[in-house]
Amino acid sequence: KALVVLKKELMNAQLQNKISKDVEAKISKRQRDFYLMEQLKGIKRELGLESDGKDKLIEQFKAKALALAMPDEVKKVFDEEVGKLAHLEPAASEFNVTRNYLDWLTQLPWGRFSAEDYDLPRARVVLDEDHYGLEDVKQRILEFIAVGKLRGAVQGKILCFVGPPGVGKTSIGKSIARALGREFYRFSVGGLTDVAEVKGHRRTYVGAMPGKVVQALKRVQTENPLLLIDEIDKLGRGHQGDPASALLELLDPEQNNAFLDHYMDVPVDLSRVLFVCTANVTDTIPGPLLDRMEIIRLSGYLADEKLSIAQKYLAPQAKEAAGLEGASVSLSDEAVDALVRSYCRESGVRNLKKHIEKIFRKAALKIIESGVAVPVPVSAEKTGAAETTDSAEKAEAAETADKPEATTETEKKPADASVLAQRMTVPDSYSLEVSASELKGYVGPPVFDSDRLYDTTPAGVVMGLAWTSMGGSALYIESVVEATVNNSDNESSAHGRLHTTGQLGDVMKESSTLAYTFVRSLMVRRDPTNQFFGRHIIHLHVPEGATPKDGPSAGVTMATALLSLALNRPIRPDVAMTGELTLTGRVLKIGGLKEKTIAARRSGVRRILFPKANVADWEELPANVKEGIEGFPIEWYEQIPPLVGLE
Repeated sequence: KALVVLKKELMNAQLQNKISKDVEAKISKRQRDFYLMEQLKGIKRELGLESDGKDKLIEQFKAKALALAMPDEVKKVFDEEVGKLAHLEPAASEFNVTRNYLDWLTQLPWGRFSAEDYDLPRARVVLDEDHYGLEDVKQRILEFIAVGKLRGAVQGKILCFVGPPGVGKTSIGKSIARALGREFYRFSVGGLTDVAEVKGHRRTYVGAMPGKVVQALKRVQTENPLLLIDEIDKLGRGHQGDPASALLELLDPEQNNAFLDHYMDVPVDLSRVLFVCTANVTDTIPGPLLDRMEIIRLSGYLADEKLSIAQKYLAPQAKEAAGLEGASVSLSDEAVDALVRSYCRESGVRNLKKHIEKIFRKAALKIIESGVAVPVPVSAEKTGAAETTDSAEKAEAAETADKPEATTETEKKPADASVLAQRMTVPDSYSLEVSASELKGYVGPPVFDSDRLYDTTPAGVVMGLAWTSMGGSALYIESVVEATVNNSDNESSAHGRLHTTGQLGDVMKESSTLAYTFVRSLMVRRDPTNQFFGRHIIHLHVPEGATPKDGPSAGVTMATALLSLALNRPIRPDVAMTGELTLTGRVLKIGGLKEKTIAARRSGVRRILFPKANVADWEELPANVKEGIEGFPIEWYEQIPPLVGLE
């Protein structure tokens, strides 16, 4: 028994001895390999054949820094970070953080500027090439460029284009960049809730990055680009902070010469950057931020402007996108006019573009289904290239004659590729012009049956003018007698009342109550024996009922509708009005007169009544907007009845 135990112990000792020897051998081999590799690196380094990875990285950073005109403060931070990197081991977590920071620091365009072009004739040509109309906006941009030419630099201004969707706010920003010869970068802040998107993250966070502005400078590689901040009226606000407040420093010409990004932690000069913002409305932009921007309003396009835009810009683009470039396929002027009046009445041209694209797509389908299109003829160069390819394929097939399967596969592939690459063209003998009568087959039935809800307005109905984020629109006010109240005592007139519908907001409800009270007092002053409002319950409605409405500018329209109903006399059908009414009959200033005038023009209005305080706005309107329309400034309500046929 003792012998068995002794034998086991001997086996264990032998096994342990073997394991120890194996481990020692491996360790010694690794030590030997490491020692030899270090020697080899040292020899190569001495011979100049190879440098250490970290040293090489530091040399690259220093070489990049030498090519940049870093400010003294940035240069000092750079030297400190390079010194820190030299003493860090590549395996340390701080190594990658410092390396990424130096990478960003050396990729910013310190001291690099793109040459600016202040050629006014060229700028005008560029703006006219990219946009039709908008003369007031173009004039303001040319003034901006002229000032820059005198000063030698365009800086110190933050432009904000405000207007309904589809009027060309973003594309105007691109045109300004092209006219000035600047690099262009766009980013949207719609729905942005994190301040770090603007000012960057702290470097202590995992995955930290600079803000959008620093990223833009890295992308464009110049310190004087044009940065377009889109949808600035739709900024969010969350638990990560208020981005609108963070933009205050960015968009302040007095502060942004030393903009401090949280990640970079060095001042970045943004005074040479031209900031252009876009918004649909200004109501949601915070006051301090709005104060830093110069507002340029884009009101939308008239029907004749849309016609020109469609024929010069939208139709050729849609035609090319549908593969009909060079084909005799077109839209008649009558068809485009019908599109504008019956399908696309919004202020912008985005919806019009969609309808024109749809027409050309259906035209392409019609051409293919009818078999009119023919394959594109192969050019001489392509024929020669094809023959060379065929010869090479035949030679390859001869070499692989003993592999029939491979040969068959090789023969099939070029045939499939040629079929896929084949283009079709429409012969010159084929022509197609889409007329107004054929629109229904291309884009469906008309969305709008007529320009007006009423061709002849009955008593109690008046056309008002409203402003929305989509532009101006005609807004009818309807009033009828709902019921008659029998007063047995013939003394009190308090039984009459007003009932309103049409999804009106609080301000508009107050306007209706105020208009009702004012017209009752007006009737009492004019004819004390008239008890119309005391003996009737009036129902006032604003179509369309599904659309929420609010604002004070419908006061005079509501009062006129009630007065027309009380006198049982219709007003002139070609009159529209806008203005806020006070209890004493004073007509106060309103906004959006240009948009409202455009809407009135679309509806065939010939006479517009507006507050006297808006005379300056009326005089600034372009002649083509006011053409054929009489404008009457109103200070007191008593001036309105004679102008609308109620006197």
